Amino acid sequence: ELGWISKVYVNRPAVVRHAEQIKKWKTVKGNWQAAWLLKAVTCIDLTTLAGDDTPSNVHRLCLKAKHPIREDLLKALDMHDKGITVGAVCVYPARVCDAVNSLKAAGCNIPVASVAAGFPAGQTPLETKLAEIRLAVEYGAREIDIVISRSLVLAADWEALYEEIRLCRAACGEAHMKTILATGELGSLANVYKASMIAMMAGSDFIKTSTGKEVENATFPVGIVMMRAIKEYYWQTGYKVVGFKPAGGIRTAQEAITWLMLVKQELGVEWLTPELFRLGASSLLGDIEQQIFYHVTGSYALQHELAMA
Repeated sequence: ELGWISKVYVNRPAVVRHAEQIKKWKTVKGNWQAAWLLKAVTCIDLTTLAGDDTPSNVHRLCLKAKHPIREDLLKALDMHDKGITVGAVCVYPARVCDAVNSLKAAGCNIPVASVAAGFPAGQTPLETKLAEIRLAVEYGAREIDIVISRSLVLAADWEALYEEIRLCRAACGEAHMKTILATGELGSLANVYKASMIAMMAGSDFIKTSTGKEVENATFPVGIVMMRAIKEYYWQTGYKVVGFKPAGGIRTAQEAITWLMLVKQELGVEWLTPELFRLGASSLLGDIEQQIFYHVTGSYALQHELAMA
């Protein structure tokens, strides 16, 4: 529906003002903070996307995914029997089999997500992108994080962008597809909104801010714009199952809570589930566990007291 795209207007000063107000929101304390943090844990895509990834560090990541918070801390909060795990484990396609095997051996059903489609730059022929997606699914990935060709957005070639994402969606088969917009490289908030709309029209299950490799990753202004695109798409179509994933640069427990509160404000509490909201992060879990340790014990953990996140 190119008519939607041609009418898009984003009031940048208003969005920026709102984003500045978000930074001033008062934080929650005590048991409320612990509850929000445990909710955040269940929405984390625990990620390792390094060139030196090995089967052993992927295995360690998978065990942390199954036991994200120390058992005695969960018992102190009476949450030890609630099955708290992260939302997914995210790795490169070459490491998908390692993750699938580790999670299977650990006896848990956490999905494995794989980046694909020329991640992170997207400067890969379409045929290669589709082959990479199919391989990742064949290896056992149940979620695929694709990355769009930024050049199509910058050239306003919306039909070509739609077709690329549609073909990627078809290649994913039964796997859920998260479409990474790389918002820091799209040039304007209007382009972010338009790319969000095109991604949803083409069948994306999630829209995601960033690869985590750009200079600018998840920010509140682009988060607001993308969530309002999701809201408008729902109003226009009645289709309510498009999720949102901020990724890149989210490192502290307080940032995670702020993102959860923003999603609640913009989209509603029904979006605060792993099915419709994820946090892309590699180091966030460590700070969350540290804050929960402090809430339970009244002191911060020493380095050796918490397992590596």
